[in-house]
Amino acid sequence: MKLRIYQVDAFTDRIFSGNPAAVCPLEEWLSETIMQQIAMENNLAETAFFVKRDQGYEIRWFTPTLEVDLCGHATLASAFVLFNCAGHTTDTIRFYSPRSGHLEVKRHHNYLTLNFPADFFTPVPITAELEAAFDIAPKAAYKGRTDYMLVFGSEEHVRRAKPDLARIAQLNARGVIITAKGNEVDFVSRFFAPQSGIDEDPVTGSAHTTLTPYWASELRKNELTARQLSARQGYLRCNHLDDRVEISGQARLYLTGEIELD
Repeated sequence: MKLRIYQVDAFTDRIFSGNPAAVCPLEEWLSETIMQQIAMENNLAETAFFVKRDQGYEIRWFTPTLEVDLCGHATLASAFVLFNCAGHTTDTIRFYSPRSGHLEVKRHHNYLTLNFPADFFTPVPITAELEAAFDIAPKAAYKGRTDYMLVFGSEEHVRRAKPDLARIAQLNARGVIITAKGNEVDFVSRFFAPQSGIDEDPVTGSAHTTLTPYWASELRKNELTARQLSARQGYLRCNHLDDRVEISGQARLYLTGEIELD
């Protein structure tokens, strides 16, 4: 059995930057065991699988170790494949996730825009466990549906913060977002999720469902620019729409190939 596979760099306008995702279009769902094994073999932050359903596509995402509820960059990569490699003819793609509901991606020139549900988050105390997770103390802490978010005092703090991955892995969360107001963009961030098999994610679309409403409130503006300060880096445009957020970025195709399954 042969499966088509693509690797796409998301939230970037050039290869070798942004966040790489594998994309596997399917005729029908494979077993969870096989999809998890493919994701482990790919050894990327996420591998997306999708199946055509009615007027849209059902989509699921796997890290090398587990299935996740929502993944922005792999959804962007999946839309890129549909628009550019699979003959999708309209400028809108509708995805459905069994874990996150209805998701939409629109094409406008070189940008693809994700429409995702906004996260709901609440302030939490800066516990000893959270403070020990980094070598720089945060100013504030929040907890969303799946992640902690720590607010730092400056872009430089976010850029040079050193995570204690062993301590982060012990936190009861998918991962930890760290963020601060940006110097040249509205806000910057990094994302760490060793408990999900990803020490530092290069660019995390789903984290911006938390970051966007937070910074929209702090900066009193709904249209925002963002940069994720990983080694590969990524640039995003974000728009807060009450209970939804729009997250826009570019993408580039890195490779196409086939998977050989026995």
